[in-house]
Amino acid sequence: MQFTYLFFAVAPLIGSAIADLHNAAVCVTGRTYSPIGGTPFSPSQTWAKHFEILPDATKCACDAYRRRNTGNKQWDQCPDCTFDGLQCVSKGWHIGGDEITYYCEKTCHAQGAEAN
Repeated sequence: MQFTYLFFAVAPLIGSAIADLHNAAVCVTGRTYSPIGGTPFSPSQTWAKHFEILPDATKCACDAYRRRNTGNKQWDQCPDCTFDGLQCVSKGWHIGGDEITYYCEKTCHAQGAEAN
């Protein structure tokens, strides 16, 4: 019986260890949020996200990520990262959310990153 309770207490923590992987990402600036519906201050309230895509910063971050080789996890390397003129694309889903955000913000001077 105690094992069951322990499992349900630990199970949500296991999900948080799963990587946040993407196959497309962009560097952005001017990020704003605005309400688009639902009851204010309730779970039904929804928000729209607006931002400007920065192609030059995205290319900078994509090139930096392609050169990355920090380990053996899927997001540690992105040999298939390519810049298509607007976004950084990885057919192998190698783009990590935290990693691309780091490159956009710290290396390429954008406000942040957005990914699928």
